[in-house]
Amino acid sequence: MTAQTPPTPPFRDQRLPFAKRIDDLLSRLTLDEKIGFLHQFTPAVERLGLAAFRTGQEALHGVAWMGPATVFPQAVGLGATWNTDLVRRVGEAVSKEVRAMRARDDRVGLNVWSPTVNLLRHPLWGRGEEGYSEDPKLTSAIATAYTRGLRGDHPTYWRTAPVLKHWLAHNNETGRDVTSSSVRPRVLNEYDLRAFRETVEAGATAGVMPAYNLVNGRPNHVSPYLREHLRTWTDEDLLVCSDAGAPSNLVDSEHYFDTHEEATAAALLAGVDSFTDHGTDSSRITARVRGALDRGLLTESDLDTAVRRQLSVRFRLGEFDPQDDPHALTEDFDTPDHRALAQETAEQAVVLLKNSTGLLPLAPGTRLAVVGLLADECKRDWYSGTLIHRSTPLEGMYERFGAERVEFAEGVDRVLLKASDGTYLHVPAAEAADEVRGAEGALDPALLAGRTDLPALTTDPAGTELALVDWGEGVLTLRAPDGRYLSVAEDGLVRASADQPGGWVVQETFRLEPHENGHLLRHIGTGRHVSVAADGLRVAEADPEIFELVVVEHGEDAVAKAASRADVVVVVAGNDPHINGRETEDRTTLALPAHQQRLLGAALAANANTVLALVSAYPYAVDPADLPALLWTSHGGQAAGTALARVLAGDVSPAGRLPQTWYADDADLPDLLDYDVIGGRQTYLYFEGTPLFPFGHGLSYASFAYADLSTRTTDDALQVSFTVTNTGEVTADEVAQLYTRAVDPTVPRPRRELLAHARVSLAPGERTELTFEVPLSAFDFWDVARDGWRREPGAYELLAGASSEDVRLRTTVILDGEPAVPRPVRERGLPAADFDEQSGVAIVDRAKTSGDAVTAAEGGAGQLVYRHCDFGDGVTEVSLTVAGEGTVEVSLDGGQALAVVTSKASGSGPYDYTTLTAGLVAEGIRDVRLELRGPLRLAHVGFAG
Repeated sequence: MTAQTPPTPPFRDQRLPFAKRIDDLLSRLTLDEKIGFLHQFTPAVERLGLAAFRTGQEALHGVAWMGPATVFPQAVGLGATWNTDLVRRVGEAVSKEVRAMRARDDRVGLNVWSPTVNLLRHPLWGRGEEGYSEDPKLTSAIATAYTRGLRGDHPTYWRTAPVLKHWLAHNNETGRDVTSSSVRPRVLNEYDLRAFRETVEAGATAGVMPAYNLVNGRPNHVSPYLREHLRTWTDEDLLVCSDAGAPSNLVDSEHYFDTHEEATAAALLAGVDSFTDHGTDSSRITARVRGALDRGLLTESDLDTAVRRQLSVRFRLGEFDPQDDPHALTEDFDTPDHRALAQETAEQAVVLLKNSTGLLPLAPGTRLAVVGLLADECKRDWYSGTLIHRSTPLEGMYERFGAERVEFAEGVDRVLLKASDGTYLHVPAAEAADEVRGAEGALDPALLAGRTDLPALTTDPAGTELALVDWGEGVLTLRAPDGRYLSVAEDGLVRASADQPGGWVVQETFRLEPHENGHLLRHIGTGRHVSVAADGLRVAEADPEIFELVVVEHGEDAVAKAASRADVVVVVAGNDPHINGRETEDRTTLALPAHQQRLLGAALAANANTVLALVSAYPYAVDPADLPALLWTSHGGQAAGTALARVLAGDVSPAGRLPQTWYADDADLPDLLDYDVIGGRQTYLYFEGTPLFPFGHGLSYASFAYADLSTRTTDDALQVSFTVTNTGEVTADEVAQLYTRAVDPTVPRPRRELLAHARVSLAPGERTELTFEVPLSAFDFWDVARDGWRREPGAYELLAGASSEDVRLRTTVILDGEPAVPRPVRERGLPAADFDEQSGVAIVDRAKTSGDAVTAAEGGAGQLVYRHCDFGDGVTEVSLTVAGEGTVEVSLDGGQALAVVTSKASGSGPYDYTTLTAGLVAEGIRDVRLELRGPLRLAHVGFAG
């Protein structure tokens, strides 16, 4: 007899819709198997033929951490292109390389944790390199383009499944897992949520990752906004993946819950579906889930919801239909097209900030001095892949202008370190092969160990000359003549062993600390001083060596010599992405480090024809007064040097635009933890000072004329058209930008706000008409008086031009809307967080699950103002819902206090609210002002009588 073929289970039947297939598969999983699905590393279910699955593959600007891959410009550089079609093609190339790499290395995952859509609110944020822009509209446009490229065009099957990072209001590394971002409702809806919302609504997003921080006193990993906002924006099953270690932080660092079982249950119920914790070890998370089930904190139905969302992603990735998956055989990796795209993207990311004398493009035959600490560097960052190809600015200039016409001076200080016994630090010869950090790939590169196969440094009478760079604030790197950086491995020995500074904890940075008649050399990664031991130099707790720093050559002297012999000097300055500003570390200043300022000053003193090319992840406050030309580009990936050289030579006209405001001074910046962009007058939307360079700024080798501005209003949109003509002599791109501002708003509104943009390429004399269809909802704001969106009727100015400040055309339109109405405080009272103005106040959590309250920051004093409160025929009593100890004073229209309420609830918890009352006589429409003192929390103000 012939055995019958078992029937195909419904979850394998591609004729059925995914939802029914998921229902079937979910019904077949045991409780233990469902629990296993909740960790980042989901085990295989062999009895059902399910493979193991991993959430998370970094792919911010190329496939990261898994070895060699095409490396594109940093995310902030992608934002600087202002080119959505280009960024979509980058996303497409990256996703194809993910697929190709996955085919030969199953550690590579298809659920990619990119892009980062956190807004670049503050230029000192350490992870600014990961975001696209300070503007939510531009950020969502670039993020949508990248996710569409990552997803692919097939209607059913996705090439990769992108997850947006980091939900929500996350712009500080300092105390990032314990600090709370106080985000008022207007900022929440008009700014922080907006970039996520428009990207999710575009339909190419598989999920989000909550951030480490708290928002309004509540950790993002238990945020009600996941349910109240995120999951209402789409019908897709969005997968929410925790950030690494964040589930444990809920107890260990944030102390928000007493037990891990409570924390895990709360996160799952809030909407976290996949827990990234303890690396590949899932045992602790699964034990916590079982504990939560045993305690009745979770039900199996709660687990089903999370497992369903993961399965939805896996079905869309074609895992269960390999024969139908159009992406399964993708082999595109390091192709000529990808290399060309990397160069095109790097070229389009270059921003020309100043060119006052026409020094650029460089004239044919120009003799060049290429100088600076980044002149011969092609830097990687934490989220880079390993470079297959590499082009530094110096190499690009050699290639473009000829090595015989280019002189190089790096500008490092050449030093010897003399020990107390008169000998000098010595780097022994090494015969081991060169190694590039991360070339072999790693699921967690933070675990990569330093090299121990090279000899430790010693001392001898002659010593070895080292290249010293001060990256700012006394943070130094020391490099041996063979190009290897001094580093410390786990055995504590100091070796010349690293190809570049890097790693989760950088082991290649030091400080020289004055001590007696010399210096102690402190290794920053371990915090220990360097000592001379029998087995070589090592870091140790005791017996630090006292070194004398002997300077053989100052970097500025070498730069001055090269500059004096050149027609034009190109100074390449900027940052190392692993030092003084990166994940885990915010910057402390906008200033260019002193070492690089010395080099720039030396070049200018020797040759007035000096071009400064900033290659950096962040804005700098540089004085451009004496510079005839200034450019900026992010770290541009594998083709960075070629791209910069082609722009300098005029082969490509620069058309990158600044994606964030460049401020002139640290004094222009708000506190890093001040997330109130409205009250703090932050970003180009509200900043009232004079920026060094404004949002959207960027020059060209061509000139452009704008004309023929016209508008037409329909029921739900505003159509805006104008023409742009290339009036220059070279083919060039122009980034035409359309802004608006409310002419006479009743509440603070942006000075101007980006509505739309287009990057167009025009030949000399060519003219094009641009038409933008702007939804009328773009003119709405969040009205706290009605807890919803509202468009004010009246005049709105439209501004078209080449930047937020370079306005070429303007007109005014009158739009219909809903007029403002006073707050009906007799009926609704005042939710405390729905203020119009605040000073010294933080928003906190009313309860652990949902709701907001306010408190005086750090238990001091704070003020709140609620405008246009309608008391009708009159009230005689005010009631305040409060927790904790403190005092609230109530006044009207800025007058004296009319009611004082004191809470003496000593010993009560922060969520133990009570309602206190006092007499208050008021009628008509008045402004209510509250003065808070002490650690009291205020949730609501009511009126009666």
